[in-house]
Amino acid sequence: MNGIVLIDKPAGITSAEVVRRVKRFAKPARVGHLGTLDPFATGLLPILIGEATKLAPFLEGGDKRYAGLIKVGTETNTLDRDGSVVRTAPVPPLTQACLAKVAARFTGKIVQTPPVFSAIKRAGVPLYKLARKGVEVEPPEPREIEVGFLKLEAEGADSIRFEVVCSTGTYIRSLARDIGVALESAAYLDQLGRLRSGGFSIEDASALDAVLTALESDDQRALRIIALSDAIPDMPGAVIDSELERRLRNGDSTALDMQAPSSAGFFKVLNPEAQLIAVARAISRVTAVIERIFNQE
Repeated sequence: MNGIVLIDKPAGITSAEVVRRVKRFAKPARVGHLGTLDPFATGLLPILIGEATKLAPFLEGGDKRYAGLIKVGTETNTLDRDGSVVRTAPVPPLTQACLAKVAARFTGKIVQTPPVFSAIKRAGVPLYKLARKGVEVEPPEPREIEVGFLKLEAEGADSIRFEVVCSTGTYIRSLARDIGVALESAAYLDQLGRLRSGGFSIEDASALDAVLTALESDDQRALRIIALSDAIPDMPGAVIDSELERRLRNGDSTALDMQAPSSAGFFKVLNPEAQLIAVARAISRVTAVIERIFNQE
């Protein structure tokens, strides 16, 4: 089995646990995922099965869209509802005018400090592992991110409902913390759902239990699996015949001479049946190099 399955991750389990459950039925195929979701978070989790795992480097970019709830007046050590309280502060009136000003402040290119409880590594060890052991951890270096859209609406006296479109690498928990600071208060992330990741949308995702049932019964239609070539629709393509495919699979990159589309950069190599054979990179108008080869037999 080779392809991508979009899962609507339930709250209460890790992204790695979703992979483990899928792998149980997809063996011996490799299984991976794009974009880790925290255990309390829900929403879109693209699962890569078999040869689709080789596509990960070409799918990891792209904007993300999230929706959720921020609790104002309290900050936790993990910056979400699962952490321990480290700070409290009075909650100001959450007027629409006030929230509109805060949203404008965090829209565009901004600098953000990732949370200590994150998968960022220091000396090869994820920071969250050190933090959970009680080790005093210096915050990660601030990084530039981009927020393309941010909408904030009050929900009750101490909660803010939000929707955000942001670049890869954005920590929504940090955004919640910083919004609390901007309100001269404190805040943590109480709810989070991912609605979109790159070219994938939550509207096309299936519940985890439904996917596991389809995998167990080998129901391809219920799986709604995305073919490899369809997973990178915006990448230019080149179609080659069986002889060039044979040469390419033997490692002969000259099989791609004069095959690259007019637009330079990465391109997908397809057989006449539109099946993905390889991803290549044009290095001139004439030559290209093989980046990945896919075996879908």
